[in-house]
Amino acid sequence: MKRLHTFLLLNISLFLPVSAPLIAQEAEGAKKSRPNILFIAIDDQNDWIGYLGGHPMVKTPNIDRLAGRGTAFTNAHCQSPLCNSSRTSLMTGLRPSSTGIYGLAPWFRNLPEFKNLVTLPQHLKANGYRTYSTGKIYHGRYGRKGAEFDVLGPGSSVGARPKKKLVTTPFGNHPLVDWGEFPHKDEDKGDWKVASWAVKQLNEKPREPFFLSVGFFLPHVPCYATKKWFDLYPDDDSVLPKIRRDDRKDTPRFSWYMHWYLPEVRLKFLEESNQWRNLVRSYLASTSFVDSQVGRVLDALKRNGFDKNTIVVLWSDHGWHIGEKLITGKNTLWDDGTRVPLVFAGPGIKGGQVCSKPAELLDIYPTLSDLCGFKQREHLEGHSLLPQLRDAAAARKWPAITTHNHDNHGVRSEGWRYIRYADGSEELYDMKKDPNEWNNLAANPSLAGVIATHRGFLPTENRKPAPGSRSRILTWENGKATWQGKEIDPAEPIPGQ
Repeated sequence: MKRLHTFLLLNISLFLPVSAPLIAQEAEGAKKSRPNILFIAIDDQNDWIGYLGGHPMVKTPNIDRLAGRGTAFTNAHCQSPLCNSSRTSLMTGLRPSSTGIYGLAPWFRNLPEFKNLVTLPQHLKANGYRTYSTGKIYHGRYGRKGAEFDVLGPGSSVGARPKKKLVTTPFGNHPLVDWGEFPHKDEDKGDWKVASWAVKQLNEKPREPFFLSVGFFLPHVPCYATKKWFDLYPDDDSVLPKIRRDDRKDTPRFSWYMHWYLPEVRLKFLEESNQWRNLVRSYLASTSFVDSQVGRVLDALKRNGFDKNTIVVLWSDHGWHIGEKLITGKNTLWDDGTRVPLVFAGPGIKGGQVCSKPAELLDIYPTLSDLCGFKQREHLEGHSLLPQLRDAAAARKWPAITTHNHDNHGVRSEGWRYIRYADGSEELYDMKKDPNEWNNLAANPSLAGVIATHRGFLPTENRKPAPGSRSRILTWENGKATWQGKEIDPAEPIPGQ
């Protein structure tokens, strides 16, 4: 046995000078064979995308082209209808109810328990990817410092804007709550510069596997666009979304608390000031402009020979109301506030598929990890969409769950939407018969079983707002609702109604 051991050691040592370079070459070959990842984010983009059918007139040819060559999800939803909490959830793999991050602050790295949490870009870096980022990926300036990315391009910005607001609005006349057409060049817009930087990186033909994250700002307000994009849409009431003026009669009062003192305007203001059509056209024009910038990046990907070995994932952080439920903006648990485009295309993904199974933005992290063949991080709360990327009809037992502020949740299955607010009030909608969510069925005793099934998916962990939380924080405690630290009088008329 001793002789055999000596023989093996001698022979292994003889092979070392040859095998080490071979191992290095194999490792380099494996690195080069890994798929690249193009990660495209759009801010405040609801389902007014061609393939989603959210608006019959919308023109998004480039996103639709991407959807056609990949798997397009029609029932995908955000984890939070607010930028910071939604993006934090996607990038960390944790639900808002698990982090306590519900508002526009804090940055999760400022919380001791999440200081060393491995985010999606860090996970890819640890597996040999070079990570690039431009525009809005995390909220605001978050993520543009520290170890999240290797290479940073221009951050998120509005770009060209008029010298003064085009529309005067109530609730403080917030500078971002504005919209309309004004003469400027598309090349002066922040999103054009973001796309140009991404195109430049692709033109330089990076040799390492890359994770290129590209975040567009529009159609987030202010929705400014040039005449070219407005001309795509008629200047008449045919562009307006369908609504019911008594839509909120069967919704709990608590549903209004989500929108209590927000700067986003109500439908009443839009109609009284003759601005509803203008806002709708501004949003549609901005959406089509962003689609053109997505097209520029996708064209550069193909022109530089990366399209065959690049996974493209396109998503939005949450939806946006434009008159539906008598409001504008985000911050709701209905489909208009939660439903988002989600498209995967590239190696390992079946093309030409449309999937109606529930999907969450939280699923992107584990899905990309599966597509790249990496070991999953143990902390992830989402579920890989790989089965649906191979077969859109594959069964999926999990619904999509959206959380807004402490202990308010929406559960979206393939056929139903269930909402439970912090005060215990509820909503239930049959999404196949009533896709506009006009008839709240929560009080129907024959549907108690449906409600019980959906209640079973409510998060069991509901952390209170994290230290440092600010802006758009609603709490419910001891039978009282508090907005930004100010108690709401139950008898107070709903602002803006």
